[in-house]
Amino acid sequence: MQDVLDPAMPFLAPILAVALAVAGGLLASWLVRRIVLRLNRNQPALRETSRVARLPLRLALCLIGVRIALGLTTEDAEWRRNLDHALQIALIGSLAWLAIAVFLIIETMVLTRYRVDVADNRRARRLRTQVILARRIGVALIVIVALGIAMLTFPAIQALGAGLLASAGVISIVAGLAAQTSLVNVFAGIQLAFTDAIRVDDVVVVQKEWGRIEEITLTYVVVHIWDDRRMILPSTYFTTTPFENWTRRQSEVMGTVEFDLDWRAPVEDMRAELKRVLAGTELWDERVGILQITDATAGFVRVRILVSAADSATLFDLRCLIREELVLFLQQEHPTALPHVRLESLGAVSLGAGTPSAASGTAAKPAGKVSAADEPSRHPADPHDSQLFTGSIEAIQRSRAFTGPGEEVFEDRDKSIASQN
Repeated sequence: MQDVLDPAMPFLAPILAVALAVAGGLLASWLVRRIVLRLNRNQPALRETSRVARLPLRLALCLIGVRIALGLTTEDAEWRRNLDHALQIALIGSLAWLAIAVFLIIETMVLTRYRVDVADNRRARRLRTQVILARRIGVALIVIVALGIAMLTFPAIQALGAGLLASAGVISIVAGLAAQTSLVNVFAGIQLAFTDAIRVDDVVVVQKEWGRIEEITLTYVVVHIWDDRRMILPSTYFTTTPFENWTRRQSEVMGTVEFDLDWRAPVEDMRAELKRVLAGTELWDERVGILQITDATAGFVRVRILVSAADSATLFDLRCLIREELVLFLQQEHPTALPHVRLESLGAVSLGAGTPSAASGTAAKPAGKVSAADEPSRHPADPHDSQLFTGSIEAIQRSRAFTGPGEEVFEDRDKSIASQN
């Protein structure tokens, strides 16, 4: 029996040490979590979010204990160095995971403290945007640093370090040119976060679409449009293209309701009806509520109503309410104020059989006998007969300039008829 146990004795001590190290790591992680929750018992959200860091904390503490236990109970052999290298890489990954979890916990605690579901939430939305982007930048840096440290644990990569540093300038130039668009979007995203140009939940109008800022990342912005569509725009769009931000300083906005009515529109009665509608609704914030006639052309008068509301969504509902109530009011109380189209018909003046001379029974003149009195009936379009260009020699010259060479033909014909008579 002793002969069987002797070969296993060198491995029994490391196994027991590793088991004790794992148990100690689990106990230490439990104690750390209990202490943190005890110190922050006034933070109910911390208990839920702290579960994110529970697994990486256990893993990191257990790996630290295992490395210490193997170093104390085993000799410096090839297998131990390889195992220690693998444990080192795993420890780097677990610590990076733990750091990311800590960032998530901090973000949740900050966002819980500053609520955005209140009336005046401009500061909270600004802080929310900056915290979210700061967390994303921190996570990206942690991942990059962790990968770099893990790669440096390989001796071959350490030997190449000097050569890579020597060519770092060329590599950075090539990488910058290759990822120029991505880097521009990243810097634009950082600029948006810390210049307060837009924030999460801001109301904006982009590309003639009304919506709210739903998400801001390092490279793109998600706009939640009013009909539940999502518009994905690069971060550079908001730094290079003009757009409307309706909640930049405050959420209160004003809007108009316009009517094209007849000239008999009862303006004073409409003002009284507007006051009644505004007094009976909670959509109006009692800042602005006026009715004016802004135009009176083309047979109509334009009545414009200017009202205000606490935010853009409430303003839209208020405008619809006013439009519906005043349309019903005009239909029921003042139908004459509704738009009317007026037409006037001009009676046509007939020539020939319908003229008084034809009806009076005047005898017809013999054929070939044409008098000067008959010229207007034969040439009604003659500018001389219609007296459009008469009164002076200059007027006759202007008439010829407008009528063209055809007028000279008529004059020669009239002269030949007169000579025959």
